[in-house]
Amino acid sequence: MPFNLFKRDEIKSPAQALPTPEITGSIGERVRQGFFSGLRKGWDAFLWMAKILLPISLAVALLKWSGWLYKVDFVFDPVMNLLNLPSEAAFPILSGLFINIYATIAILTVVPFSMGQMTLIAVFTLIAHNIITEAIIQHNSGMNGLKITLIRLLVAIVTVLIISLFLGDTAQSVTGAAELMKQETILQALTAWGIDTGWMLLKILCIITGIMIALECLRRLEWDRYLYRFFKPFMKVLGLSDRTVILWVTAVLFGLMYGSAVILEKSKEGNLTRSELERLHISIGINHSMVEDPALYMALGINAFWLLVPKLIMAMVGAQLYRAVEFMRKRQ
Repeated sequence: MPFNLFKRDEIKSPAQALPTPEITGSIGERVRQGFFSGLRKGWDAFLWMAKILLPISLAVALLKWSGWLYKVDFVFDPVMNLLNLPSEAAFPILSGLFINIYATIAILTVVPFSMGQMTLIAVFTLIAHNIITEAIIQHNSGMNGLKITLIRLLVAIVTVLIISLFLGDTAQSVTGAAELMKQETILQALTAWGIDTGWMLLKILCIITGIMIALECLRRLEWDRYLYRFFKPFMKVLGLSDRTVILWVTAVLFGLMYGSAVILEKSKEGNLTRSELERLHISIGINHSMVEDPALYMALGINAFWLLVPKLIMAMVGAQLYRAVEFMRKRQ
């Protein structure tokens, strides 16, 4: 780990745990300080994330072009049967798992899956998507990458398995998935990758910089305490520490990649214990980006309840189970 993330000193109170930058000058001066500090931290976080995203996204794009990414879908057939889904569902699930939910949505708009099948596919990919990139990002911001990957996959399977009980028979076969396997030239594949990645990096730069500027301004204006007080009652229900309020809100609203960049920045301050940090990562690994991602699936007509409520409940259960296991270990 590049930073000392897991300080085991005496735990500070929530008020002490909040960042306490040097507050000087008028409101305008504080905002100016926050802007330039956030701009610098946003750029540093963007460079950190770009070094991870570029090689991984290129490797996945080449695997997709070669067809190898989808030649292992037979491995998932038993899982599809377990989840009451047809074998064709492995195609959009693999796309979401290794690429992103945009790839899954592109398939769902073409292949005639039933509404129940689309619901199960959507729920799975909302919990487990872009799994390689996000695992590395979480690993570099305080959570073992393999552990969080296994947790997200297990939770996705269990959640879909439970939901499938309420949606009737969704295992009927569909046609049309093979049409999406048409080969493109390597130049076309790399061109598409370059355009998509360029727009994605621009979006990441704008969002992360905006978040960092907002957080720095909140700190210098001492307004972050109001955000803390508002969400504090929900943290214990979610199985999380009071001191992770801002980090949790960032990931839930803006997504895991953006949230992890902020987590990495806050971890440098050494105010979080290992337990607090891992419970946070479990929670936001299962449940993040509750605005943009579900909205994309809702545009396909999928019920918002299935897109929002189950993964929020599973995030709470996951963090609370981790907390209970830790308690039992200490007792032993």
